Amino acid sequence: MKQLWRITERYYPWLLLLLGVDCFCAIILWISDIQAFQPLIGLVVLTSLLLFSAILFVLNKRETTRRELFRDFLSDPTICNEERLLSAISREEGESIRLLASVLQEHKTESNSMADALQDYEEYVEGWAHEAKTPLSLLTMLLDNRNDEISPSLQAKLDYVRSQLQEDVTQMLYYARLKSSTKDYRFEDVNLNDCLGEVLEDYAPLLEEKQFAILNKLQSETVYTDRRGLQFMLGQIVSNAIKYSSDSPMLTISVIHSETADILSVEDNGIGVKKYNLPYIFQKGFTGDSTDSRKKATGMGLYLVKKMADDLNLHLEAASQWGKGFKIVIFFPKLRSNGGK
Repeated sequence: MKQLWRITERYYPWLLLLLGVDCFCAIILWISDIQAFQPLIGLVVLTSLLLFSAILFVLNKRETTRRELFRDFLSDPTICNEERLLSAISREEGESIRLLASVLQEHKTESNSMADALQDYEEYVEGWAHEAKTPLSLLTMLLDNRNDEISPSLQAKLDYVRSQLQEDVTQMLYYARLKSSTKDYRFEDVNLNDCLGEVLEDYAPLLEEKQFAILNKLQSETVYTDRRGLQFMLGQIVSNAIKYSSDSPMLTISVIHSETADILSVEDNGIGVKKYNLPYIFQKGFTGDSTDSRKKATGMGLYLVKKMADDLNLHLEAASQWGKGFKIVIFFPKLRSNGGK
């Protein structure tokens, strides 16, 4: 209805001219033969209405075709779509379409170049992260095999540095992977306790340096997800707890079950997050108040946790009291009996 109204407004002068011609013919007929005018006036009005409706139908169909051709041209500004559109519009409009086509082609070329450059950069970052793992592996091997040649204090410092570098490389690698158009997730039944144990082992030097107490309430629960993605999420959560720990730090891990989900909770007793900052903790680059413990924060850890959770179809919730700790809850949807989620 709106389109018909726009067409009527667009072709109003021509429709008004048609109405004027009809009125003029009616007047001539009335003057020439008033007796014939009376029985023919109904036919004249009906003919005018039919002619008016036919014109509106043709104009509406033409406008719909033009709109579809223009939409096809905008979505794919190829020469073929451009020629099809030009054949359905006036010469004056054609000049504007040709100018628009040149602009769209230029932007498309720039967009393709930027996409190629971004893909090259992502591949470089991912390749660099994989290459950086080699010296880290060598450092780990040396620390394990030559511990008798290194003083305990130096070994603890080297373990701390290795863990920090390992975390930074892993974060960079997963950031590139999350931004990639292709994913290599492998969904399977994952034992939460085993998965957590590997994460805690990777962060053992950092946990020991802060003298963390670990309260692990997990038993043999399993969830259906990607193992590496879950380990990355848990690693970032543990790292976050280490960075913002308080005196006598403690990490509590537990799981509860509901009818629709298995709910994993990771809670610390660190400095926590202020209430007005809590809604923004998953935003990229957000670090909250510039306290001493947050001055060197990048604001990427929890952002990547949220992005990974979205990729794995997991739901996250966070709770905190300033100065009393921070908790993240991960919801793993249960599989239905027919195999779907």
